[in-house]
Amino acid sequence: MRTEYCGQLRQSHVGQQVTLCGWVNRRRDLGSLIFIDMRDREGIVQVFFDPDRADALKLASELRNEFCIQVTGTVRARDEKNVNADMATGAIEVLASDLTIINRAE
Repeated sequence: MRTEYCGQLRQSHVGQQVTLCGWVNRRRDLGSLIFIDMRDREGIVQVFFDPDRADALKLASELRNEFCIQVTGTVRARDEKNVNADMATGAIEVLASDLTIINRAE
């Protein structure tokens, strides 16, 4: 099921495929891109969904705060201008290739 915890991802994971399980902490919909902050017991990581993975992007449009989800994707380094120094995982993000909604929040 899970290969890593959200809060433990670092630069050393760049290029690796990971599977994460946790909760949607925050969702930002930019139309053709959706970003979520995904949370588990170890911390938060940014996950994004793009149009090249249409099925995952479509399902991500249904996400709301506190949905319990599983995401599989590739860890990427963030552009230097997008690094978030306030987050332990702020130098990386996960490009999602697959999304499963485990439980929806009311």
